[in-house]
Amino acid sequence: METKNKKVTSKDSDFSLERVPDSARKGFRSMFFVMLGFTFFSASMSVGSKLGNGLDLTNFILSCVIGGIILSAYCGLLAYIGSDTGMNMDLLCRNAFGKKGSYLSSFVLGFTQIGWFGVGVAMFSIPAAQLLGINEWVLTIIAGLLMTATAATGMKALEVVSTISVPLIVILGVYSMFGATTEGGGLVAIFNQSAGQITLFTGIGYVIGSFISGGTATPNFIRFAKNNKVAVWTTVIAFFLGNTLMFCFGAVGGAFTGKDDIFYVMIAQGLAIPALIVLGANIWTTNNNALYTGGLALSNITGARMKLTTWIAGIVGTALAIWLYWNFTGWLNILNCALPPIGIIVILDFFKNRQKYDGERKLPVVNWFNVLGIVIGAVVANTLQWGIAAINAMVIAAVCYFIGQIFSKDNKEA
Repeated sequence: METKNKKVTSKDSDFSLERVPDSARKGFRSMFFVMLGFTFFSASMSVGSKLGNGLDLTNFILSCVIGGIILSAYCGLLAYIGSDTGMNMDLLCRNAFGKKGSYLSSFVLGFTQIGWFGVGVAMFSIPAAQLLGINEWVLTIIAGLLMTATAATGMKALEVVSTISVPLIVILGVYSMFGATTEGGGLVAIFNQSAGQITLFTGIGYVIGSFISGGTATPNFIRFAKNNKVAVWTTVIAFFLGNTLMFCFGAVGGAFTGKDDIFYVMIAQGLAIPALIVLGANIWTTNNNALYTGGLALSNITGARMKLTTWIAGIVGTALAIWLYWNFTGWLNILNCALPPIGIIVILDFFKNRQKYDGERKLPVVNWFNVLGIVIGAVVANTLQWGIAAINAMVIAAVCYFIGQIFSKDNKEA
């Protein structure tokens, strides 16, 4: 696209409301650490603990491989689109859902990511405050504002934080896993302690569901990749390798100790202080990405610069952090089911109507069938008691999309 060849003239270095030009693109190393830091999420280690406490070693491996392939394929497609267009997810949604229709997708993306930012802050501050014997609100405010400051700085800060935290997480995770394996008599023996509590199909669902919602925001970061090859490979490797490592770290320690919360797994292994440091670094990387996404979403709705909206999102998320942690996680999981429909509709629309994304055409006001795909897909995912929720949501959204294509002439332009 010719917009890629323009020099950086925007006052907004993160290009929150425009395409990323070639002069602002980054290479494999920079993007790999950003994407790997994104996937290094403490909640994924907790999911790994559940897998370790419910599957034998063979089914655990199969769950990670099958689920990881599906998750990587979904995020890899979004990475290609983000890099090819240079647009963040909210700008892509303007094309797929319409200028005003994108407000719904931005609201869902922004609301859930700001919510998860708040939960993430509390995931660190509450156990850390208990361990250190200090007030949890004091630690919450300090942690929340520090995380907001780096997220508001943009991609440069995301890259720095990820480059520091990723090696720390890997070192402690490997040490924890090696220690549990040695003391537990080997991997097979550890996993056999509680195998059979969940099925392989359920395990695959856990793997896919663990990060498919966050993965929907992939274009927000990978749009800075210097080409499509870098974008796809860094994303696929990061999501497959990063998530699998998180599951392994959580599963081995969880199966060995019988605990589901990775923080308490490591405390049980005598790793309290290292766990505190790495838990903070781990949450910091993912929270930065979550808040960055929230800031971009608010920027799309309000038209304000991303730096300002990120600070607003961070202050709100920090103020509500402890309340969100204890009261809102269930609602956030419900809203998470609305994110995969957004991603699949963007994927389908880009490859079917690629010319819409060249920036030369007027945007529709609202594409009602695509908007309905988000709503109906989320409802079905939350109510249907069969299959994998994220996959169910995407299938329904895809059906709504193709029905809408039949009546596409009804979509009015702005």
